[in-house]
Amino acid sequence: MLKKFVLLLAIFCISASPCLAAKEALVLSIQEAITPLAASKISLAIKEAERKKASCLIIELDTPGGLVSSTRKIVKQILAAEVPVVVYVYPSGARAASAGTFITLAAHVAAMAPGTNIGAAHPVTMGGKQDKEMMKKAANDLAAFARSLAKLRGRNADWAEKAVRESVSVPAEEALKLKVIDVIAENLSDLLAKIDGRKVKLAGNKEVTLETKNARIVVLKEGLRDRLLRFITDPNIAYILLMLGMAGLYFELANPGTVLPGVVGAICLILAFYSMHILPVNYAGLLLIVLSGILFFLEIKITSYGLLSLAGLLSLILGSLMLFEKSPEGLKLAREVLFPVLGSMAIFFLGITYLAAKAALSKPTTGREGLIGEKGKTLSKVGPKGGQVFVHGEIWQAVSDEEIPPETEIIVTGIEGFKLKVKKL
Repeated sequence: MLKKFVLLLAIFCISASPCLAAKEALVLSIQEAITPLAASKISLAIKEAERKKASCLIIELDTPGGLVSSTRKIVKQILAAEVPVVVYVYPSGARAASAGTFITLAAHVAAMAPGTNIGAAHPVTMGGKQDKEMMKKAANDLAAFARSLAKLRGRNADWAEKAVRESVSVPAEEALKLKVIDVIAENLSDLLAKIDGRKVKLAGNKEVTLETKNARIVVLKEGLRDRLLRFITDPNIAYILLMLGMAGLYFELANPGTVLPGVVGAICLILAFYSMHILPVNYAGLLLIVLSGILFFLEIKITSYGLLSLAGLLSLILGSLMLFEKSPEGLKLAREVLFPVLGSMAIFFLGITYLAAKAALSKPTTGREGLIGEKGKTLSKVGPKGGQVFVHGEIWQAVSDEEIPPETEIIVTGIEGFKLKVKKL
């Protein structure tokens, strides 16, 4: 009886012991361009994995590329991580292009799903045309970066350099043959089974053995804040917010007191400028777009016979085309968004400008000034010394340079004091 009790107690202690319980494999999905937001999410995921002492952190990667600065930041975080980081290009059809290539090369374990590809890491410059020497320097810098990462992880350094210099890209099967990656896995369960027992070196040359075969998968879900920030930092959404913001403020300035367009416009502009702060924009293009709004507004206040509106429209078109002109792949403005939004905004600005200018320049229809051009008839003889006329449902004193007999149709040509100046119609 005592032996049974001891045996049951031992089983209970073993099952309840946290040190012997199955470890966790944290999974973070990055299916977007590599921006400061993506770098922030990976940084928080690594810290969470370290806090939980997880068996590994798996980054499910599908990216067209991104910013070099954010890529370098992510690579530094992976190299300094105290838990193994597995980059898994997933699902089938995904890619680790450009910036994704460097992130995959930096991982302790690089894996891909069938039907995925990796490579095409040649740099794209920002801010207009660059001379050949600057392009060469950028390519040399990134080629050395890729080569050093591949050597550090024992992968194909020659291919890594070619991916930068020649923009080569290979599918998963070829990447495995070339020793660019370590494993091909159908899904997460297959991946955990295949990397179990693999030895990797962490920061400080500390060697650990992966224990992932029975690891519990914990998916790190994206919070509301991250979803919102990812939404507004999309170049297409940022451009739409910028246009809506300008339209709202313009409508408010053209029609003071409407309030709602101004409030909505201000909020949209703030969100747009936050996105522009993160995204790689051409500031000359942004300034041209802002200038276009100013020119459209000035058209209402200054009689330019359409010249200011024409200049505003030209600035809007050029600014929109330049805004994301040299952005890396994945951070460009889609033409399917650009042209419809640009056309709609051009029609809006020109339409509101036309209506506002027409109202400002139209002849008054009330008050004394509104009588000029009105037709009526004489009630008595009207001449230089005066007489009475009936205009606009009222009887007025009037003068004329010529003698006009009673019951004669006249037209008002001016106002002198409280008298109308008239002539025969």
